[in-house]
Amino acid sequence: MYMFLMPLAIILGCTVLYLFNQQRNLHRPPCISGWIPWIGAVFRFGKAPLEFIEQARIKYGPVFTIFVLGNRITFVTEEEGFDVFFKSKELNFEHAVEDPIYRTVSIPKNIFLTFHGLLYGLMKNKMKISHLYQFSEKLVEGLHEELESLGTDGSKDLYNLVRNWSKSRRWLLNLFEKSIPDLERDRTSDDLTVLQLITNTLKRGTREDKAPNYAVLMLWAALSNAVPVAYWTVIYILYNPSVYKNIMEGISSVFGEAGKNKIEISENDLKKLPLIKWCVLETIRLVAPGIIARKVIEPVKILNYTVPSGDLLMMSPFWIHRNPKYFPEPELFKPERWEKANLEKNAFLDWFVAFGGGKYPCPGRWFALLEIEIYVALVFYKYQFNLLDPFPKQNFNRLVGIQKPSIPCRVEYKCRK
Repeated sequence: MYMFLMPLAIILGCTVLYLFNQQRNLHRPPCISGWIPWIGAVFRFGKAPLEFIEQARIKYGPVFTIFVLGNRITFVTEEEGFDVFFKSKELNFEHAVEDPIYRTVSIPKNIFLTFHGLLYGLMKNKMKISHLYQFSEKLVEGLHEELESLGTDGSKDLYNLVRNWSKSRRWLLNLFEKSIPDLERDRTSDDLTVLQLITNTLKRGTREDKAPNYAVLMLWAALSNAVPVAYWTVIYILYNPSVYKNIMEGISSVFGEAGKNKIEISENDLKKLPLIKWCVLETIRLVAPGIIARKVIEPVKILNYTVPSGDLLMMSPFWIHRNPKYFPEPELFKPERWEKANLEKNAFLDWFVAFGGGKYPCPGRWFALLEIEIYVALVFYKYQFNLLDPFPKQNFNRLVGIQKPSIPCRVEYKCRK
């Protein structure tokens, strides 16, 4: 009798515990967990993460959770979730990125958490719109040097052609280093020792095989994406002949027909070429990052669900920008849609979230846009292009940063006469 009652008690106990957990989780988002404890859905998610996110949204609705490698990752895909993501005080950006920061540039977590706000404020001030004029000359000078190295004609994979431009931006790190003395007045000697440690660590992380734009503790995330954005912008322009024609006519009207002179390009010049900025922003919309993240510090309510503390809360700019509710005909390259944005007041289209938002939007976004616009204007002023390959597909397995091409795209280029 005893041997019969013990297994029955265990079964009943497990059933009660299961029902209790089910009741407790009734108001949590639906969870995709897989069959293997701790591992969860990592294999399905890792195989094609961007596709997995969209399929989960279609199946489970605007809020859902994925359990992978012991972590709960909750996605929001509609306005109600976006408002919480950017405005809730129960969410934290630093805690969401402290692990990736440590793995990428070996900055200890305690140092990152201590100095993130300080460095963010520093870079936000250095890169604000009213300061951009001081960078134009340096940007144009470096670009002229890189383009000269290409010669008068040739053929090349376009991504490699554009990537040459990134090798001349060491001066950005120097700008950061020169800003350190400005902080000395208000810091203790111990604080300055730690700040110098950050600087030295950043120097060690600027090898050519690393993303050099981690030079300010990943606060210039947009800058590390400048090369792929410039690449995709040129690609989209070349594969849309009417846009290419209008770009070339605009450049000729501002800078003249020939492409031999070492022209200067100012912000005022770029204002006369609004189509270039529209093309850059439309490109960013189409190749936006797969995810941006926050850490849930205290439970938050989204729609009818409660997202528990400890979850990573994520949204996907890549898919938000492909929602026809926010961007009609989302798969089409339509730079003219940006005519509706109030760019004179530095306002993007609603639900354009490639640069993040809330308390910590990307501090380098205005500088990144400026240097990409200058690159596009200068490369089309100097060269004519002939496409040799079909339009390259994006690598949809990329979750962090701008999408990269899955196949090469070669072009012939020739100096304009």
